[in-house]
Amino acid sequence: MTLFKDTIFALSSGRLPAGVAVVRISGPQSRFVYETMIGSLPTARLAKLATISNRGGEPLDRGLALWFDGPASFTGEDSLELHLHGGVAVVTAVLQALGELDDVRHAEPGEFTRRAFAHGKLDLVQAEALGDLVSAETEAQRRFALLNAEGRQGALYRSWRERLVHARAMIEAELDFADEADVPGSVADRIWPDMERLAQEIADHCGHFRRAEMLRDGFDVVIIGAPNAGKSSLLNALVQRDVAIVSNEAGTTRDLIEVALDLEGYKVRITDTAGLRDAEGAVERIGVDRAIARARGAHLVVEVLDMSEMAAPTLDGAPAPQIRVGSKADLGRGDAANFDVVISTVDGRGVDTLLGLIRDAAKAAAGASTDLAPSRLRQVLLLKDGERHIRRSLRMDTASLELRAEELRLAGSALGRITGDVDVEDLLDAIFSNFCIGK
Repeated sequence: MTLFKDTIFALSSGRLPAGVAVVRISGPQSRFVYETMIGSLPTARLAKLATISNRGGEPLDRGLALWFDGPASFTGEDSLELHLHGGVAVVTAVLQALGELDDVRHAEPGEFTRRAFAHGKLDLVQAEALGDLVSAETEAQRRFALLNAEGRQGALYRSWRERLVHARAMIEAELDFADEADVPGSVADRIWPDMERLAQEIADHCGHFRRAEMLRDGFDVVIIGAPNAGKSSLLNALVQRDVAIVSNEAGTTRDLIEVALDLEGYKVRITDTAGLRDAEGAVERIGVDRAIARARGAHLVVEVLDMSEMAAPTLDGAPAPQIRVGSKADLGRGDAANFDVVISTVDGRGVDTLLGLIRDAAKAAAGASTDLAPSRLRQVLLLKDGERHIRRSLRMDTASLELRAEELRLAGSALGRITGDVDVEDLLDAIFSNFCIGK
């Protein structure tokens, strides 16, 4: 049974014009839409070639129609898909005809997925993973999003919540039936050691968030060096196009220039920065400050040093791993042993080697593709909230069991809010508004 009174529709395929355009309809009026615009209902999930008309019977297009009986559909409601010719005029005419029907309106961003969640077709973690899957740009992002969309992450959080429920049940049993022979031994012997392990499991899991964030947003590589060390030339060589101005004049690069690469399925963001020196002007000083700040927040720093001048390192104490790159190797000066890799943007030597080092660093930082990790800051905050309540219950060893059980209840509530098993109405608008229309 649908929880919504109105029926929604939207174009769910890509930008027009296209070979095929898919319009999705979902809600209690879906049957009326089908019968009005196409005719009698076909067998569910069987594509039917049909003429699609407006309410007045005027043909709009001839395409495929697929009917889905609720709850056996993506949204859990009666649903309909129209596969049209992907011309702008065709799709516009069909959308206009849909909007003229009673109790049928255009969908808001993420509304189809929100209805799927409301009807129990997926949990909040899976819904967020679907958003990641739609926006995935690389193979690693796709694998990670698909892993979460399949439900493994939600299943892990539910198993933790079940352990908390079991612990509370054991505490209540000891409180209510302490004199009964069939009640297990003391709670201290059975419950609290498991709660210690659970708190640590949650903490370890939260520690993987940086890896998940890196997969989704990209491995951050920052190129630093003195003016004229060859940073901008290196960026152009790495991305194989001219994205940065190359000049013998010092201070040419004054702002951050960022380019994204796909290195064997891993998204890598490479940033060129202003040359590090005592800046002569206010604008260049701002550029230098930005370069230093960006380097200190990077996952990997590539420090470019001019081999012909044997310049000293330009940034000390950077928290990220560093690759020392000797530039201008074609000039035949300097000792290659002083660098991790030597390059020449003139003849191309060393560029592929450097790309390989960056790729390996990104791959190592991302970890195994089968590892579960929280994919959203929202999830991390709730996990840490749950961990905090568990540890508080462990520290309250002199308090009453009722108070310690309450802390475990609050921990379970926090975990339940991650998957949507506990009331999360205040979060739904924020979560689903980030989806594209038609999803």
